[in-house]
Amino acid sequence: MSKPVLPEADPSAIGVIPKPPFARLPDPDAIFRRRAARYRKLADGHELAPFLRFLAGLAEAQHAAGEGLDPPAMPAPEALERAHRHAMPPLDRAGFVPGPETMVLIDRLLAALDGLEMPPNARAAVERVRGAGEAERGEMIANVLGDAVPFEAVAEHALVAAAMQVHFARAAAALDAGRLQAVGDGVCPACGGPPSASLVVGWTRNPGTRFCSCSTCGTLWNYVRAKCTLCGSTAKVSFREIDGAGGLVKAEVCETCHGYVKVLYQEREPELDPIADDVATLGLDLLVKELGFRRGAVNPFLIGY
Repeated sequence: MSKPVLPEADPSAIGVIPKPPFARLPDPDAIFRRRAARYRKLADGHELAPFLRFLAGLAEAQHAAGEGLDPPAMPAPEALERAHRHAMPPLDRAGFVPGPETMVLIDRLLAALDGLEMPPNARAAVERVRGAGEAERGEMIANVLGDAVPFEAVAEHALVAAAMQVHFARAAAALDAGRLQAVGDGVCPACGGPPSASLVVGWTRNPGTRFCSCSTCGTLWNYVRAKCTLCGSTAKVSFREIDGAGGLVKAEVCETCHGYVKVLYQEREPELDPIADDVATLGLDLLVKELGFRRGAVNPFLIGY
């Protein structure tokens, strides 16, 4: 019997790793369902279990609020071209003008929360947002997108931020990922938002590659692992973690800008979520702040920490 002829190996391909995509757009049909499931899993035995379960319900409400909505209004083609030409985010957070469809989205989110068990202060926040007029809601939206949330109104702003995550995830999903480009350190190339964390992924074609995750729209963008996520410095970047945490979540601290952003190692645990696991590792924030570093990432559900 003749032996099968095996294909010859191509020596030029040895050691070649496919170049990772610069950006991966969010999937608004899946991102909030997966986040809700992650919150529920993290809540088991966690000291923040009641809060994590509430956030699981909020993530489910985000998914429900986005279902069946008309496609979001997108920038005009000439605006998209201008943004590409000048290396600007095509979705302009600073210039976002909420319209009637934005109010509908907020109302749908609040309605989806009606049956959710929550503490009295959260229920009061829901009612304050529900009773707010269009102008007041618009002011809250501007505060959220400007990362300038007043401390005395954190709860209602977190609800508005949840609605903005839905809107911008849906809008970012409609962009052309191939047209996105770097616009600056710590800046989402899709909407201009700050990162919530960065991820070291275990994707088959790009294992060990790092992506920053936008706190607003959920877009992932490729970023060099040896650089500070916030300022781009490569001089004095190191990592901190809580003893016994298993190395799944670390804080990348920079002695140049004195900021830190968490790194989640999805290559070890694919279920890690850049919003949910950030909340669940609040103890790491407290540890790193004691060392004198400021939180550089943004998570609307950790405002005030």
